[in-house]
Amino acid sequence: MSRRFTVLTLSSLATAAVAIAQPAPHARIQEVMNRPEFTHAHWGMEFYDIASGKVLMSHNGDRLFVPGSTTKVVTMATAMQTLGADHRFRTRVYRTGPVRNGIVQGDLVLVASGDPNISNRVREGDRYAFIDQDHSYSGQPLPGDPLLTLRQMAQQVVAKGIRGVTGQVIVDASLFREGARELGTRVVLSPMVVNDNVIDLVVTPGRRAGEPATVTVSPKTSLLTVQAYLTTTDSGTAPAVRMVEDSTNKDRRFLVISGSVPVGPPSNPRWVVPSPSRFGEITFAEVLNDAGVAAIPRLGSRAVDATALAARYADSLLVAEHVSLPLSKEAVVLLKTSQNLHASNFPLILGALKGDMGRNGFDIAREWLVSEGLDLNGAVQGDGAGGDAYFAPRFMSRLLAKVWTKPWAQEFKAAMPTLGKDGTLAAIQVNSPGAGKVFAKTGTYGSYDPLNRRQLIHGKGLAGYFTSKGGREIAFAIYVNNVSVAQGDPAIVAGQALGEIASIAWEVVK
Repeated sequence: MSRRFTVLTLSSLATAAVAIAQPAPHARIQEVMNRPEFTHAHWGMEFYDIASGKVLMSHNGDRLFVPGSTTKVVTMATAMQTLGADHRFRTRVYRTGPVRNGIVQGDLVLVASGDPNISNRVREGDRYAFIDQDHSYSGQPLPGDPLLTLRQMAQQVVAKGIRGVTGQVIVDASLFREGARELGTRVVLSPMVVNDNVIDLVVTPGRRAGEPATVTVSPKTSLLTVQAYLTTTDSGTAPAVRMVEDSTNKDRRFLVISGSVPVGPPSNPRWVVPSPSRFGEITFAEVLNDAGVAAIPRLGSRAVDATALAARYADSLLVAEHVSLPLSKEAVVLLKTSQNLHASNFPLILGALKGDMGRNGFDIAREWLVSEGLDLNGAVQGDGAGGDAYFAPRFMSRLLAKVWTKPWAQEFKAAMPTLGKDGTLAAIQVNSPGAGKVFAKTGTYGSYDPLNRRQLIHGKGLAGYFTSKGGREIAFAIYVNNVSVAQGDPAIVAGQALGEIASIAWEVVK
């Protein structure tokens, strides 16, 4: 009995020694953690010197935390490692029959490739544009035509001498199963992604109270008809908007928006497309007609046999193709704006493109992470965006250090939001010493607390890189869980605190 007691005691001492060996956070960082607003919160962090392999500061580094969208670091890194930073999505359109006198004797089939940017994001210089608050989070849409990519494919169809179709326009979305909703913005997951699978509803208040507010719908499509009855109220008043949808016809929805909005900037209560593949069929048929090709979307009563269609996908029947920018460019959209749909799709894309013997996207991720020597006891992941995940700061900092050894490391770092400058960090620590010098993915996960009538932030995170003032390349992860404040937005309070800690670390690491 005493021998067993001795063994346990030695084991406990060894564990304590490991804990003691981890350097504590700097005193200035500890002061942030000790603020009254974090009395009931739990903190975890780790700052890791990539070159020396030494932990510079740590607090609860091996504990699991709700990470929010810092999960996207794992998702995007896995995608770039598995598919390659230069991977390009190829979205093709095939005809299923011969062309006679300009008329396709059959259908036009758009084969969805999982490309997340069938939209108007492409800009000069081979880059994807973004707005710091993405339209999926009710930010403003990008300027321009959201159906631009589909129109470019329609022009390729015209260039083939096609001016009509005896069949219909079909979207083959069989790459992976469509229909689940991602856990944040609730947008529908699908290999067919047009305008991020939302229709923007930009509500612009009048210049003064009493004037009507206007609603601009983009893209305009027969799928959704909007009627708006909105008035403008004085600035500072709360918006009171009611949206009623008639969805008795799945291919023609009616949305009535009524109520009032205060004087101020436009808002975007965007409408989530219920069936992305059907949205693709309808919008592609419409842009074909705009281009001079007489076409109708697949008849609602017609079932699609993806296997039979695939037998027709020959190069000789190819009539249009859109090739995406490299995956490293998509990383900018996904990480800078924390694009939930894109991130949630990637495990499904990986399973479809690289899965075999029954492996799914998480199997592929696990195999890579283990091969890099990472301890998966510090990682739990059930989705690509962060609605179902737990990570330890130590796991996340070590993953970032492994990414630093990859040929695409600099592109990955540059794709992160920049403290005080852009993306989801645009408004965080704008005037701090570390502004413009910290590149990190944010994360937020919360819910409403009815008992106290306020928000509870289950998880707020920040994970990424900086080259310290002393010249050391640091990989880090900071988490705070269970933040509730008497006044203000706990997400903003926690987010500013995380950014402040990162800025302090940039200053003090020599």
